[in-house]
Amino acid sequence: MQRRRILISIVTAAALAGSLAACGSSGGSSSDAMKAHGPITLWYSNNAQELQWGKAMVASWNSAHPKEQIKAQEVPAGKSTEEVIGAAITAGTTPCLVFNNLPAATGQFQKAGGLVDLSKFSDGDSYIETRSGDSAKQYKSADGDYYQMPWKSNPVMIFYNKTLFEKAGLDPNNPDLSTYDKFLAAAKQIKSSGAAPYAIYPAPTSEFFQVNFDFLPLYAAESNGKSMIEDGKATITSPEAMDVANFWKTIYSDGLAGNEQYQGDAFADGKSAMAIVGPWAIAYYGDKVKWGSVPVPTKDGTTPEKTYTFPDAKNIGMYTSCKNQGTAWDVLKFATSKDEDSKLLNVTGQMPIRDQLSTVYADYFTAHPDYKEFGSQAARTVDDPSGPNTIAQMQALRDAYTKSVISGSGSVEDAFKAAADKIDKLAAQK
Repeated sequence: MQRRRILISIVTAAALAGSLAACGSSGGSSSDAMKAHGPITLWYSNNAQELQWGKAMVASWNSAHPKEQIKAQEVPAGKSTEEVIGAAITAGTTPCLVFNNLPAATGQFQKAGGLVDLSKFSDGDSYIETRSGDSAKQYKSADGDYYQMPWKSNPVMIFYNKTLFEKAGLDPNNPDLSTYDKFLAAAKQIKSSGAAPYAIYPAPTSEFFQVNFDFLPLYAAESNGKSMIEDGKATITSPEAMDVANFWKTIYSDGLAGNEQYQGDAFADGKSAMAIVGPWAIAYYGDKVKWGSVPVPTKDGTTPEKTYTFPDAKNIGMYTSCKNQGTAWDVLKFATSKDEDSKLLNVTGQMPIRDQLSTVYADYFTAHPDYKEFGSQAARTVDDPSGPNTIAQMQALRDAYTKSVISGSGSVEDAFKAAADKIDKLAAQK
């Protein structure tokens, strides 16, 4: 699926950390480079729709700026975008801009000295925060500056198969999945009726990023917008975190989700009646599944307009090897302008991280009602932290989750307490 195409494996994460350890320990850039103008280089993702938008954006810029041309290409082939970027930082061959930065990797790139501090531009903070509103703040680094431009998100919700819901005797048009009890009751009815072998089938594998598609969306919702790390300390032993983890443990222990990796797409293949996905899934599933969408559940129920989730965002990084950072900053602002954000939304169906998105592009959401709920949901998201050890911290959480929730070995409380201790120790390593 699209959501996994650029995420890194455990092996890749280790390789990334190792390669960056050889680099410097501070980010930033010279004032001369930040004022310099001229040609720049750019990488964008190899997703077909993003390529379409990116090539058109570059052509538009180049037609109006003959002395500041962009030379653009897809991210070079490799195990992942993150591994390719890490190697390029080490070699000093990064482009000026990458339109595919994983927020969780930002701290590692920053620590390696690879990222330009965007807050050092005279209008850096003001531009970012005016465009993205309150959502921008979660992308600040520990020093209070921005080393990534919040760009686009795919806020995840519950997709459900209307045909299978009807087969199970559930309301296919307005199912109530808002609380844990109601979700579990529906899940049991799906399985007992034979409508599908499983109610839901998140990937049960152990890669660090999988927590973004089971535990963390529901934790964001249950905690009313809390991150897994706040003020340098893990929050995953909170009552809300325990409620979420034990909810998922019940799903697995009752056989309502598969605990073995499925080779294929369980939702598209009818093996599960629900999935946790972002707006990219609308085009991906198309007419293959008659679907509906609802926010992720909470213990006692939360209204949709107050429910948080995980954004599955990709951001833009400017890299310190760039000689003409003045042009790169102008290009970055051009590419995230109101007009270009509108084009991105229309071409890709992904949500620009822009304040009052649903209002600014009201005409789009009126014309594309399938995306309306995702547009609203985009205003309430909690992303992964962006510290230097975020990937290792997420891996500690995933290991605890895999053991205690998916496999059902030992108590959730003990496993998550041990993971929190690991996370806190990693947070103390600057």
